[in-house]
Amino acid sequence: QVQLVESGGGLVQAGGSLSLSCAASGSILKIDVMGWYRQAPGKQRELVATITRGGNTNYADSAKGRFTISRDNAKNTVHLQMNSLKAEDTAVYYCKGSVTTWAYGVNDYWGQGTQVTVSS
Repeated sequence: QVQLVESGGGLVQAGGSLSLSCAASGSILKIDVMGWYRQAPGKQRELVATITRGGNTNYADSAKGRFTISRDNAKNTVHLQMNSLKAEDTAVYYCKGSVTTWAYGVNDYWGQGTQVTVSS
């Protein structure tokens, strides 16, 4: 069984910063792409940023220049540093990992989500 657990959400004023972390655990052989997604009330879940095992990154236009994704392959963790936060960044943030296990091969796993609220 694989679990992804996010931490670091909270309430911050516009212009402030927050750092999110996600730790994967379980019978993991390796994790390929890891990413952060978010879902605001009444909206669909959307991509924020992804990072490959080799460190190649991809950002949504809304995140470019403000957010930085990073990962630690040895610890099976992924992080999202969010700066210059705006009210429109308010959402539940989810991490996702493309995880290889002996039993089930490659599957996508999601965390339970962490709330980020930016007050204007």
